[in-house]
Amino acid sequence: MRKLAILLGGAIALAACSTRPVAPPAPIDMNNLLLAPGFLAHAGSANNYEIQAAQLALQASASPGVRNLANVIIADHTALGQQVAAAATSAGLTPPPPTLLPAEQSMIDQLRASGTGPSFDMAYLQQQVMAHQQAIAMMQNYAANGDVPALRTVASGAIPVMQKHLAMAQALQAAPPPPPPPPPPMAAPTPGERGERG
Repeated sequence: MRKLAILLGGAIALAACSTRPVAPPAPIDMNNLLLAPGFLAHAGSANNYEIQAAQLALQASASPGVRNLANVIIADHTALGQQVAAAATSAGLTPPPPTLLPAEQSMIDQLRASGTGPSFDMAYLQQQVMAHQQAIAMMQNYAANGDVPALRTVASGAIPVMQKHLAMAQALQAAPPPPPPPPPPMAAPTPGERGERG
């Protein structure tokens, strides 16, 4: 009888253990930029913003300097995006789809509303300085403290590229705007129009 009570008690204890719900995994904090999911989401959004903003600059700017910066940014950020995706894949992570987070989408909307020509150039350069300062800080922080070594390496390598973009944007901001084009030449009056009398 005593053995039966022990077996029954053991069975009840085991049954109680098996009916406890398994705790769900902790939610991923997408705002923690030191953990790969948050870093990938924010870095990916910032990278996509850079490419989309540069594509807008090629459509809306007539400034050779701004257009050159846009072409450099498109080439460099396309390569950076590929490097981040490869590093994430090598670490067994799935890179997020190429989307914009609300902050970057808002900046794209502001650029679209800024018009063309000098007004666009001013808005674009202001955004490029701010966006690159933020991106450099994010990359420096992840390179020093991030959780995935392959992503830390890519973040570290991205810093000098972004510093180059920042320096280019700041130089364009500091340059005086080009002078307005001269007025079209006036046609020379014909002899009969000068008021000469013969």
